[in-house]
Amino acid sequence: MSRPKKLPEVLDETELESLIASDHGHKATKLRNLSMIRLMANTGLRASELLGLRVRDINFNTGTLKVRQGKGGKDRMLYLKDDDLKLVREYLGRRINTNDFVFVGKHGNPVQSRYLRAMVKKAGIRAGVAKDIHPHILRHTFATDLYRSTKNLRLTQVALGHSSITTTEIYTHVAPVELEDAMKGLRD
Repeated sequence: MSRPKKLPEVLDETELESLIASDHGHKATKLRNLSMIRLMANTGLRASELLGLRVRDINFNTGTLKVRQGKGGKDRMLYLKDDDLKLVREYLGRRINTNDFVFVGKHGNPVQSRYLRAMVKKAGIRAGVAKDIHPHILRHTFATDLYRSTKNLRLTQVALGHSSITTTEIYTHVAPVELEDAMKGLRD
């Protein structure tokens, strides 16, 4: 008998807005950190995919982002919101170095996963979000929001790069607010 899967923790709309609006570090890193948070929240990138992203993977003309060799060695294409594309372009224009990795530190080396985890956690604390914020919660939030807005599990599977639709089914969970609204309005 298999264990039931634990529902993923996600941010609600207010928490996500607070996280994005929070202070994202020192002047030199603020734009980079905000770009990283927004890309994870709005594309569902895994931390490793975000940190491995190269400038050549972003097409600024079409607004597409190619994830190369994601989990399981699969490539996939994602689409960026205009505001996120503009933010990344601005960040890249202000970078001192010309490393091919999109997200780099002050010495030009790729941002490390431990830095990303700590930065996201601090941003959550500064935003006043009571949940334990980590990069993967942004992926869970993206997936849940995409499924809720489209009701299309296959589309959500493709966006996340899952091999099996059963992995994606976890995002079909119903939020307590949705359940409450449905049950209270059942026999009006």
